[in-house]
Amino acid sequence: MATDRHLVPLRSAHPTPLVFGAGAAIGVLGGMIGLGGAEFRLPLLIGLFGFAALSAVILNKAMSLVVVLTALPARLAAIPAADVAARWPVAVNLLAGSLLGAWTGASWAVRMRSATLYKVLAVLMVFMAAALVVTHTTTLGTLDLPLWAQVPAGVVAGFGIGVVAAIMGVAGGELLIPTIVLLFGENIKTAGSLSLLVSLPTMLVAFARYSRDGSFAVLGSHRRFALVLAAGSVAGAVLGGLLLGVFPDAILIPVLAVILLVSVVKLARHD
Repeated sequence: MATDRHLVPLRSAHPTPLVFGAGAAIGVLGGMIGLGGAEFRLPLLIGLFGFAALSAVILNKAMSLVVVLTALPARLAAIPAADVAARWPVAVNLLAGSLLGAWTGASWAVRMRSATLYKVLAVLMVFMAAALVVTHTTTLGTLDLPLWAQVPAGVVAGFGIGVVAAIMGVAGGELLIPTIVLLFGENIKTAGSLSLLVSLPTMLVAFARYSRDGSFAVLGSHRRFALVLAAGSVAGAVLGGLLLGVFPDAILIPVLAVILLVSVVKLARHD
């Protein structure tokens, strides 16, 4: 059962322009690299807005869901729905693991002490920073696994991604996209669309698990904050998408990785 210290933020009053601006800034960062920016939003919820670990995770998950729902129509417009639907075995393979992983990750998160959860989040953010750098600075190939190895590898990878996504409150695209490329040989654009289709049910399962422990109280008690942050996140994501490719990855990715690592240090020291 989640405790009050998980659910009550340290500070309760947040100016609307600040909340909207923060959401927009995160959306722009994510949009410029083709992601939702949830990994950057999480430390902001904790460090700037003073939410306790579990509250920040749940708010981050809600924002991630909004951003994914917004991005899905645009993705399907860029990649014909029929092409994505033809690759349904890839989504099913990953979902076989990610749904269980999401339930397991959320179960672990609600049972952790706050101090432990902060440290787990710090470790996972290091992992996300590494994934960000590898994905955007190297050319991903394919492992060319035989089907008998590809299917269980997809289930295991999906489980791990589901756990990470549930604990951090992210959609998981940072991990799903390279996994789909490596394991199943899809191109980046198709992998992006497939990742959204896997992310949606995975996030809903995590939400279902969190709701069992009364953890959703933070969304009800901070409804206005969540709505304003969501509006800023969507607006920023749209703007960031328009700026996609404007800044070279050789400059942008290291800067974003440093931002994540600075956040890691702050999270690890959080009391």
